[in-house]
Amino acid sequence: MATDNIHPGATVGYEYEDGSTSPKIGPDATIRPGTIIYDDVQIGTGLVTGHNALVRECTQIGDDVIVGTNTVIDGRSDIGSSVSMQTGVYVPSNTTIGNSVFLGPHAVLTNDPYPLREEQQLEGPTLADGVSIGANATVLPGVTIGENAFIAAGATVTTDVPAETLAIGTPAEHRDLPENLRGGNQI
Repeated sequence: MATDNIHPGATVGYEYEDGSTSPKIGPDATIRPGTIIYDDVQIGTGLVTGHNALVRECTQIGDDVIVGTNTVIDGRSDIGSSVSMQTGVYVPSNTTIGNSVFLGPHAVLTNDPYPLREEQQLEGPTLADGVSIGANATVLPGVTIGENAFIAAGATVTTDVPAETLAIGTPAEHRDLPENLRGGNQI
């Protein structure tokens, strides 16, 4: 594990069960105070965390990823490279996030269709490459967001969103993506 810039007060290697293995983190990491990274995590090069970020067990993270202040990544998720998770993002277990994805402040992904009602298979959303999710948007369990789709701030996404589509409102309605946002252009 590289120890390039692990600030005092960060925990890298939180043992959650006997026999867990230390996380593997590539070079050029900046891990700020209050951040906790569990054992059995693999992270590529160039990780940057804000303060008090949490990365739970059995998570895979690619290169050049930003995990913002107070962001929680519950375990058993796969996150690609060049992903930016801003302050307060929530990523539940069993979520898949592609490459070059942006999650705005306080975006919430969910994985439990009936919390506290019955035993359920937890299934997080799948975000394809180039997806952008606005601030305070919510994506429900099992939903797939297609490549280069945009989710507007405050939207509640209850159904799959096709590639290069804009989802807006509560519940989110799908619209054609404006021409200036096509082809993976960012806002």
